[in-house]
Amino acid sequence: MTAGPAPRVVIADDQALVRTGFGMILTADGIDVVAQAADGEEAVAAVERTRPDLVLMDIRMPGLDGLEATRRIVAGTDFEPPRVLILTTYDLDRYVYAALTAGASGFLLKDVTPEHLVAAVRLARTGDALLAPAITRRLVERFVTQDTGTAALHRDLAVLTPREREVLQALGTGLSNTELAHRFALSEATVKTHVARILAKLRLRDRAQAVVVAYETGLVAPGGGGDH
Repeated sequence: MTAGPAPRVVIADDQALVRTGFGMILTADGIDVVAQAADGEEAVAAVERTRPDLVLMDIRMPGLDGLEATRRIVAGTDFEPPRVLILTTYDLDRYVYAALTAGASGFLLKDVTPEHLVAAVRLARTGDALLAPAITRRLVERFVTQDTGTAALHRDLAVLTPREREVLQALGTGLSNTELAHRFALSEATVKTHVARILAKLRLRDRAQAVVVAYETGLVAPGGGGDH
């Protein structure tokens, strides 16, 4: 079974050295960097022009920042929008949380190893763990109670079955598919089916957003393990 074609990537960062360095790492691994952008406006235009699979997006850029650029990109309707992976220097950053609620699929620290960068980019099409659920959980726990007035991912959990609610709750605490399978005495294939149905019913693109929803709806409480 082949891995399929390498993802096509746009790199958006106002620092030329970051763009060049990441571009060299990805290109050396056979990944096609189709465009680079120095600000959010350039990033949005590059996405419309090249229709990539993934955007590596810096948050803090002059003019249109990465947060608003992410909102515009994932709201695109002419074609399936790319996944957006946020680049940040600090993993517990409120702007990263805001980007996740705006539709980003995860984030990477700028001091990421080349191997981790390549692995994350190659996962772009799967919608799976572009970042560790546990890291997402720590981030969400820190900011969800501060942003309840502006949160963008509120969803009605009534569309879920009782088992799907249980799986979402456990996913929200940071469990991987393997851990979920062990928790519920299910096969990993069955767990993946449950997760896929949860994402579809709640209109979510990624597990990262599922973690956010689990907290925003109160299914999981910050600092706790959920409503057992």
